[in-house]
Amino acid sequence: MFDSKKPQPDTAEHDAWFPSEFSLAQYVPPMTDYEAAEPGTVASGPRKILMIATDERYLPVEGGQLFSTGNHPVETLLPVMHLVQAGYEVEVATPSGLMAKLELWAFPAKDQAVKDAYEALLPKLKAPKKLADVIAHELGAGSDYAAVFIPGGHGAMIGLPSDEQVGTVLRWALDNDRHIITLCHGPAALLAAGDAFAGYKIAVFPDSLDEGANVKIGYLPGKLTWALGERLKQRGVELVNDGMTGAVHADRLLLTGDSPLAANALGQLAVEKLRERV
Repeated sequence: MFDSKKPQPDTAEHDAWFPSEFSLAQYVPPMTDYEAAEPGTVASGPRKILMIATDERYLPVEGGQLFSTGNHPVETLLPVMHLVQAGYEVEVATPSGLMAKLELWAFPAKDQAVKDAYEALLPKLKAPKKLADVIAHELGAGSDYAAVFIPGGHGAMIGLPSDEQVGTVLRWALDNDRHIITLCHGPAALLAAGDAFAGYKIAVFPDSLDEGANVKIGYLPGKLTWALGERLKQRGVELVNDGMTGAVHADRLLLTGDSPLAANALGQLAVEKLRERV
């Protein structure tokens, strides 16, 4: 008998799984809440945004199975759409320089604006910069990067939290008064900077969903091997949300959101805060 809550197999890898049909029906609406801002660019200052994407696809869960993941397309594209509309150029980098991985099963099928944004960004997603090259040649006090953006999706939990290059970029942003923008599971990357974010307050995807409902409805093929929120709290980070409501939060130059529901609001907040800095 067909079980719509059973994760669907990803036949490209042994024991790898996509979310269940039931969970996708709950979590992936055909349209987003993207709302274009009033036309107008940020007048001056650095003109680029450095997006650090994941180059990994498979996240191990308890029991040895793999979750077929990546960066969430809504969490990636809606903030980018707001930043591009404000006049910024978004550059994509991955730790390896290999292509960015997206959860295309989470794409809003009927949202033409998001489709257009994806097509525009696709060449950079397929051929991103290598993060080490960005560090060597493009960072510094006079860098043209105004902010670092780390999109969500469970793929952000693979590699990024322990990547020394990611830690270097985040510490550069803190030391040079650049914004850091991230949401959902993207704050996993903050762990790469050690205790640099101790004392900060953030919005993040709640552990309770990853440990409970996301397993029960087959979004995940098993419980995660570690809890993101708990790990952040161990590093001195304070979480401002318990659930998934679309909350965003600003603490100094760190801008965060709790889920795909926060993607539009986070993009708006990022542009607002960048304009205030100018």
